[in-house]
Amino acid sequence: MKKISPSLKLLIIAAAIYLAGLISAAAGWLYLQNWLTTPLNIDTQGYRYELKQGQSLSHLANDFGAQGILDYPRLLRLYARVTNVNKVHAGEYFFAPGSTPQSLLEKLKKGEVVLYQVTFVEGWTFKQALAALDKNPSIRHELTGKTNKEQLALLGLAITHPEGWFFPDTYSFSRNTSDVEILQKSFRKMKSLLNAEWEKRAANLPYKSAYEALIMASIIERETGHHSERDQIAGVFVRRLQQGMKLQTDPTVIYGMGDQYRGRISRKNLEEATPYNTYTIEGLPPTPIALPSAASVKAALNPAAGNALYFVAKGDGTSEFSATLDAHNQAVRRYQLNRRSDYRAAPPPSVKD
Repeated sequence: MKKISPSLKLLIIAAAIYLAGLISAAAGWLYLQNWLTTPLNIDTQGYRYELKQGQSLSHLANDFGAQGILDYPRLLRLYARVTNVNKVHAGEYFFAPGSTPQSLLEKLKKGEVVLYQVTFVEGWTFKQALAALDKNPSIRHELTGKTNKEQLALLGLAITHPEGWFFPDTYSFSRNTSDVEILQKSFRKMKSLLNAEWEKRAANLPYKSAYEALIMASIIERETGHHSERDQIAGVFVRRLQQGMKLQTDPTVIYGMGDQYRGRISRKNLEEATPYNTYTIEGLPPTPIALPSAASVKAALNPAAGNALYFVAKGDGTSEFSATLDAHNQAVRRYQLNRRSDYRAAPPPSVKD
């Protein structure tokens, strides 16, 4: 039998060790792949977990391990390091039944946090928008209990009065987003819309600034019962301003009454001197009276042409428009006699539970 040389022996041993290493690595890789795709120990209701600011993946892995949700939390940390999942997004996460360590890491890497929503309704006041924020338990409340001056300081906006400046829309946010952040986003949206529409405005409008157009838009919003009539109502108010007539619009009176309004406007209310009583003041009130929609902003800056100077709610969501006072008085007798509480074509919006 031929004798094997020492060098060949060493080569065979090295090859055997290398092969054993390959087999061991392959087995380890297969085990890792199996572990990564094995569902976590989550019940049929799923599992919510909040990763707070400043907490790392290690914190989550340790929590999941301690609660029996994740086997081998150290392996999750090592795999994340090897695959360069160095940073995870803070927030509230929902892990559905069937979630695996691999899908968990993907969700954390992408920041797929649970989103909540709050809606500001067209025609709401700033007070109603704040109430909606206050009622939402997923929001971090920084404005609650503050005065208007303190709220504006926290918001950091270059405005002197908050009314009308926040765009009515549905806003999505993650848990613990502050009311300040949501309102800042809403303000930016309204500011952007107003600036864009101001640049496209019709000629010869009776506004000295975009802010006056915003005031008009808020009045249109509260007067409009049917969406298709916004530009017609805008036309009526613009012509009144151009002709030096008083606006004489009930929603401004109601806004000026504040908490004293109980569903009806008396003759005394119409004669009372307030900055918002457009039956006694000339021109526009000093601020908006509500959150105007995009359609109302556009209508204020592009009113319908015509000769109507009056309108009255018909009770079916639409209005009767008139060019003369006599025709208007006839329409009032026909549709609104002794119904002063129903001052507009649609009821005012309210905060929904």
